Amino acid sequence: QVQLVESGGGLVQPGGSLRLSCAASGFTSDYYAIAWFRQAPGKEREGVSCIRSDGTTWYPDSFEGRFTISRDNAENTVYLQMDSLKPEDTGVYYCATDFPLCSWVPDDFKSWGQGTQVTVSS
Repeated sequence: QVQLVESGGGLVQPGGSLRLSCAASGFTSDYYAIAWFRQAPGKEREGVSCIRSDGTTWYPDSFEGRFTISRDNAENTVYLQMDSLKPEDTGVYYCATDFPLCSWVPDDFKSWGQGTQVTVSS
């Protein structure tokens, strides 16, 4: 069973940076994608970045340039570097997997972490 554990969230001022981590374990296939989603209060969950097992990265148009996803295969960890943060980036950030392709549809992913809170405020 795949397990995901996010960490690295917190309170940051507008314009600041945070790096989130997603530690993964229990994969039964070599072909999988890991995506980051976020959910703001009262809003639907939205995808912010994704990385496939071959290292290909995907971003929605609105996030490319400020957010960078990367992976450390030795540590089975995926990172989300977030720069130039804005108050509207506030929300709970989740990593998700158990799907071979990158997608912005939450229901495509069968395994989710517990989420980490990111608050951007002065």
